[in-house]
Amino acid sequence: MKEKIKGLLKRRNAIILAHNYQPPEIQDLADLCGDSLELSIKASLTDAETILFCGVTFMAETASILCPEKTVLLPRRDAGCPMADMVTPEQLKAKLGELPSMPVVTYVNSSASVKAMSTICCTSANAVQVVNSLKEEEILMIPDRNLAQYTASKTNKKIHLWDGFCPIHENLTAEDVLKVKDKYPDAVFMAHPECRPDVLELADAITSTSGMIKYAKRSDRSSFIVGTEIGMIYPLKKANPDKKFYPASENMLCPDMKKITLEDIIKSLETMEGEVKVPEQIRLPALSAVQRMIDISL
Repeated sequence: MKEKIKGLLKRRNAIILAHNYQPPEIQDLADLCGDSLELSIKASLTDAETILFCGVTFMAETASILCPEKTVLLPRRDAGCPMADMVTPEQLKAKLGELPSMPVVTYVNSSASVKAMSTICCTSANAVQVVNSLKEEEILMIPDRNLAQYTASKTNKKIHLWDGFCPIHENLTAEDVLKVKDKYPDAVFMAHPECRPDVLELADAITSTSGMIKYAKRSDRSSFIVGTEIGMIYPLKKANPDKKFYPASENMLCPDMKKITLEDIIKSLETMEGEVKVPEQIRLPALSAVQRMIDISL
């Protein structure tokens, strides 16, 4: 199957992008692995005509926003994100009607139509930097309340929360973490900022998925507890073969991130089914919010 995929990629002048949570066999096949925005930015710089995104819908949409001239394929159109679904344009419009005028900082884990209504986007890695770049003292952050609360703890600005969350990270409890810490007392606990505040209080490092790889590489420690989706263990081990990584909880498994199979990739490349194309009236304002974030992060 892998040889067949390689042949199809060549025929379609295509590349495969895979998120850090994807299954190992897909990460091994991918031209680029990383977090969602990192992948989309890299995709915009490639000469490939087709981008096959192994991730979820909002990731493929972000690639389409940044690469309108390319064909973006999502092999499973039913691979979604529960947190992204927790805010709609209609809900956001209603919320803004209740609040004084303020900028909207939108996590990239959101739909293109919501990004289009936003002032600026952010990632889990640059949320504090993005918020501090704004002159306004009051800000609405959507959709992840945990990321917003973490950001609020690192800035003097007043941040209004949206009641959204990642079910996978929300399920990790302080009790889970303490059990694993007790089992591996010498291990460093790395947590994703989508985790609950009481979990983040126990962390030695709070960082994004790509940040975890960099942190583990730089660290002189040899063992780590990983507080994010368990797919992250594979790229961490790959990048640091001499170090040990333990999941904070075996239950941190995202079913949407595990939907795409090698068979799905073959079918999508053969038929060119699963195209994700953001309409221009949504793409252009969404691009403005994404580009504004990229500009301050450079």
